[in-house]
Amino acid sequence: MLFIENSYLKEFETKVQKIENDSIILEQTAFYAKSGGQPGDVGKLTLNGKEINIIDTVYDHEKNILHVCESIDDLKTGERIKGEINWEIRYKHMRMHSALHLLCSLLPYDVTGGQISFEKSRLDFNAKDKIEKEQIEDKINQLVKDDHKISFEWITQEELDKQTDLVRTMSVKPPRTKDKIRLVKIGNIDLQPCGGTHIKSTKEIGEIKIGKIENKGKMNRRVNLSVND
Repeated sequence: MLFIENSYLKEFETKVQKIENDSIILEQTAFYAKSGGQPGDVGKLTLNGKEINIIDTVYDHEKNILHVCESIDDLKTGERIKGEINWEIRYKHMRMHSALHLLCSLLPYDVTGGQISFEKSRLDFNAKDKIEKEQIEDKINQLVKDDHKISFEWITQEELDKQTDLVRTMSVKPPRTKDKIRLVKIGNIDLQPCGGTHIKSTKEIGEIKIGKIENKGKMNRRVNLSVND
């Protein structure tokens, strides 16, 4: 999972490890597989000038990353291949994901759900209180302007068990990589487990627009947002 260490990696070379129906498993990949509310990457694989379009990236039941292809012709295991993600889409998802972490830092409630897309994203909060749209929009854009650095830290499951306040999501378990859990740190304002792709600083997000705040139940407030291109 090359994206874990470097979210900005757009191209890479690797070998075909396995072919399963309309999907390819690679020895290494920069393609992010759908999880945690973030869509899987799309892009292309190239071999001897021939392109294979990747229309989705997902995990199988054994947690292998499957590159779902539009079609596969004359491809063999062991062949060396070049991968290239659709950077425009990936980068927008990175900005969106980091924006949701900023939103999470401003609202002191547990997260019950969330979704990232190219046009807009959302978080659901376990809250009964009214959330003031204009106030949140002003605060989140100030965090963007303050240009907080976004970095990663690694801890063990045992360490996380001793710091339960780090986990904000109620329905999703923290992602593991090689028996360790990655924490995403935004300056001194937010620290939580996350396996998604992120930008390097909040300034890269750009202006954030808080959209509709919906009442989805007695203890559920949905906050929608978008980022300007």
